[in-house]
Amino acid sequence: MADMSAPVPVFDLAQATMLPPASPARHSRPTVEELANRWDAVHEAATAVAGLAQLGREESSAEIASLPIRAAQQEDRAYELVANGIDDLAAVMQPGLRALLSLTASGKDTTAAAMTLWREFHVARAAILALVLDEHDAR
Repeated sequence: MADMSAPVPVFDLAQATMLPPASPARHSRPTVEELANRWDAVHEAATAVAGLAQLGREESSAEIASLPIRAAQQEDRAYELVANGIDDLAAVMQPGLRALLSLTASGKDTTAAAMTLWREFHVARAAILALVLDEHDAR
């Protein structure tokens, strides 16, 4: 039985906003602005997950921040893959974060589960970023 007298960590979940739903018609090309909003939303969710995993706030790199613009400079197929990848990442992050917040609200320790979701986020984000690597980045 869990020690209910142990202090429950308090997290600033101001960034734990609900992610926007994936585009209803996945076959329509989102605008660069829509893609950027989705990319920002998954990073807001990741920030909340990092807090639940007791990690510090991650610094954003230029490579990460510029993904939507760089994707727009790619062929249509690459842009579509990036958009679908972001939607897929949001589809994983949203229920994962919701579950973590529910467990936290009931006094459960979510550190290990949050760390697992955090790692999955990083693997998926690296795969999405790899879709827009240019020759200079690949060296």
